Amino acid sequence: MRPMKQAIYSSRTADKFVVRLPEGMRERIADVARNHHRSMNSEIIARLEQSMLQEGALEEGMALRLDSPELSLHERELLQRFRQLSRRQQNALVALIAHDAELAAAEA
Repeated sequence: MRPMKQAIYSSRTADKFVVRLPEGMRERIADVARNHHRSMNSEIIARLEQSMLQEGALEEGMALRLDSPELSLHERELLQRFRQLSRRQQNALVALIAHDAELAAAEA
């Protein structure tokens, strides 16, 4: 799955969708958005994009065969263990790795 191109659009013509948030979530989103120096809308879009990319990466990763000559012994073992995780655990692990990569890039 390819990342979506940053669309330049007018807020008047953009698709709109009303979301009912659980109590306290609006404030949490506002705090995170403020920390990332972006609007709440941009924060929500960025997180949706990240989630969709991770899901696509998981689906593409499942296509790798354990007997693929492209994989080292360690990669085969990691892939085999990854596939044994539940989908929820796989998503959490990918999110953790992505978050760690973002922190490392921010420090560089």
